[in-house]
Amino acid sequence: MSKRKDHLKALFGGSGEGEAPSPVPESKPAPRAPEAKSAPSPVKSDPPPRSSSGAVKAMGLTLSSMTREVEDARAIRESLAKGERIVEVDPELIDPSLVRDRLSREDDGDEDFNALVESVRENGQQVPVLLRPHPTESGRFQVAYGHRRVRAAARLKRPVQAIVRTLNDDELVLAQGKENTERRNLSFIERAFFADALMRHGFDRGVVQRALSLHKAEMTRLLQVAEAVPAQIANAIGPAPKAGRPRWMALAEFLKREAAVVIAQDEITSVAFRAADSDERFRRLYERLAKRAAARGKKAEKVRAIEDGKGRTLARVTLGAKPRFDFDDKALPGFADYLAEHLPELAERFDKERSQEK
Repeated sequence: MSKRKDHLKALFGGSGEGEAPSPVPESKPAPRAPEAKSAPSPVKSDPPPRSSSGAVKAMGLTLSSMTREVEDARAIRESLAKGERIVEVDPELIDPSLVRDRLSREDDGDEDFNALVESVRENGQQVPVLLRPHPTESGRFQVAYGHRRVRAAARLKRPVQAIVRTLNDDELVLAQGKENTERRNLSFIERAFFADALMRHGFDRGVVQRALSLHKAEMTRLLQVAEAVPAQIANAIGPAPKAGRPRWMALAEFLKREAAVVIAQDEITSVAFRAADSDERFRRLYERLAKRAAARGKKAEKVRAIEDGKGRTLARVTLGAKPRFDFDDKALPGFADYLAEHLPELAERFDKERSQEK
C-alpha cells in the first residue's frame, strides 16, 4: 500500500481507499487521488546508483505533489463536512477574480501549467476550485482560487469541479490569498504586484496583509518594489521564482533612474531575452543594470592628491558619494593622527568662515 493511500485513508477514516466520507445526501463524493505503485525492494548486495539531477528533481516533485494532495484532501473533507456540494460548472461561465495574482503565462512555455493540463487529462480534476456567484452578472461565477485549474478545464473543454460559496469582496481576496500562501506558489514579485493591485482596488491595508499573511514591514517592502518596477518590465520578466526579495529590491533601486528604465525596455525586446525562461530573463536584466550602476559609481569618484610645499603627497582624497582620505604615512609620519586630533577645530573654523560668507 502506498504512502499516499495511507495518508488519505488516515484523513478520511473507514476502509475506503482514499474516498471522502459521505456528506449530505445530495453531495458528490470527492474525487479519488491516483494511487502510486509500491517501489520494489532495493538489492542489498550492490549500492544504489547515484541519481541523476533529473531523477532527484522528479522525486522532489513527487513528494511535493503527495504532500499537496494530502492537504487538498483535508480541504475537501472540511468543505464536505460543512454540507457544501461539489458541482460541475461550464468554464465559459467563470470569470477571474477581482485581482490578478500571477505573472506566469501558461501559453508561453509554462511547464507547470502544461503538466497540470496533462494531469487533469489523465486523472481528472482532483481538487475542486472555489467560486462565488458573480456579484453583478446573473448565471455567472467568479473565481476565489483555482484559476489554473479553470483554465486547464477550459483547454480540455471539460466542466470544472467547483464549490460555490457566497463571498463578499474581502472574503474573496482572503480566500485567494490564503490559498496562495499555503501553497507557497507565488514568487516575491507576484506577491508585490498582487498586494499593490489589491490596494489600488480599494481594499483596506489590513485586509491585504491578512490575505497575504504579511507583517507591516514586509508589506511596505512589497509595495515599494511594485511602485518602482514598471508593470511592463515585471510582466516581461515573469515570476522569476529564484530571484528572491533582495535582488528584486536591488533591481527596483536600479529602475528608479529613468536611464535604467530605458535600458530595461531595450533588454526586454531582445531576442535572447524573449527566448530565455523567467529566471534567466531576470538575471540578464539584473546583471546589465548592475554593471551600469557599478560603472556609474566609479565614474562619479574623483581622486585628488594633496601635496605640501615640498611636493610630497601627504594624502589622496576620493570625492564622491562617500568621500575618503588615504594618508601616506611615509611622507609625513604622524600627520594622520595630528589631523584627527585637530579635526574638531578645523570643522569649527570651516563653519565660521562659511557663516561669514553668507
